[in-house]
Amino acid sequence: MNHALRRAMANAKMTEAHLADVCGVDAKTVGRWISEPSRIPHARHRWAASEALGEEESALWPNAVRSALTTGPDREIVQVFPYRSAAPASLWKSLVTKAQHELVFAGYTNYFLWLEQANLASALRRKAQGGCRVRFLIGDPDSEVTAAREVEAGVPLTLSTRIAVTLSELEKLRDAPRIEGRFETGHVNLSVFRFDDEMIVTPILARRVGHDSPMMHLRRRQPDGMFDRFAAHVEELWSRGRGIWSPDAQA
Repeated sequence: MNHALRRAMANAKMTEAHLADVCGVDAKTVGRWISEPSRIPHARHRWAASEALGEEESALWPNAVRSALTTGPDREIVQVFPYRSAAPASLWKSLVTKAQHELVFAGYTNYFLWLEQANLASALRRKAQGGCRVRFLIGDPDSEVTAAREVEAGVPLTLSTRIAVTLSELEKLRDAPRIEGRFETGHVNLSVFRFDDEMIVTPILARRVGHDSPMMHLRRRQPDGMFDRFAAHVEELWSRGRGIWSPDAQA
């Protein structure tokens, strides 16, 4: 929901039909501007709506303004959130749904995914059966790194407990093709989730758990940009990882 546009219309006592007349579109189009925040109106429609509502264009459609002004690596930043918990669950579902080739879940526990995404295991199974590679990079629950982080975080639901939940869920997918998991500890302070050419990155702050940490949504725009650098980081950790039940774990 584009809450800023909705509030501006309410403050101006302007209906969808009225704003549509001002902008030269139909009322259904205005309804989609409100209900689909990723939908960006044409520039002439944004300007007309901003003038009619007495609001800055940047307040109603900040992504459109940022896209027009940023160049180079900055364009890879789609959106930022001060807390991961502030991002809508629908964003994660959309990214998983759209991915066709590559899904990487390099969160230290990946625990929140199973809580917030309904039927995630079924979705991952379908993706894998359709040819998508699915990988989980998980913190080693028995490592010194995990133990030290548990002491620092000081929360009742420990990292090793959350990792155990993910391992239990992954065990149900053991027979699925193209789904792999490895243990590593190099990402204890940085979670990276890849969905083809889109990515979620969460730097974990001191004495904070994942949902309290800032989050960036990236989209690949160029070689060796931010996206590629985070992707290379994950590939390095994956190459060092210890297999859970991927083929190398059976050796």
